[in-house]
Amino acid sequence: MTVAELEDYGMLQMDSEDIEKTLKRKSVGVLGVPTDSAPLLRPLSFWYDGESALYFVYVLGADSRKVTASDHADVARFLVYDIETTFNWRSVLLTGSIERVPDDERSAIEEQIDTSWTPDVFERAAETEATALYRFRIDDRVGIKQLELPPELRTESSSSRPE
Repeated sequence: MTVAELEDYGMLQMDSEDIEKTLKRKSVGVLGVPTDSAPLLRPLSFWYDGESALYFVYVLGADSRKVTASDHADVARFLVYDIETTFNWRSVLLTGSIERVPDDERSAIEEQIDTSWTPDVFERAAETEATALYRFRIDDRVGIKQLELPPELRTESSSSRPE
């Protein structure tokens, strides 16, 4: 079914402002990059620059599939979602390109990055292992949400939408 067909059940397209709020409020999502077989999917913490890019810090390993797939990807996707309840959730799907940030740009970008939520294991690994900063340039963004009960479950007291 399309989103338009699902509107009768309470699902809505997100507008640009709502997508921006979601990207600014969340800090974790799932990166999808193509491979020769199935796509490689990895949960990642991210920083959104407020305009057109996300940034990820990769801990480099000797045989990192994420690094290899990212370095060879012509296109990538990133999914950000926020689920509060069964009937109150948001999902933003971004499509774009991913690239390693050149060393001469890295420190200026890292000064702006909010790293308030990064898994501890990566924080500790980054202290002793080499890291790289990757930029996901956003070419397309779409979002869907459901913020209320479906019509068949609504009562007068449950018909208002939360923000």
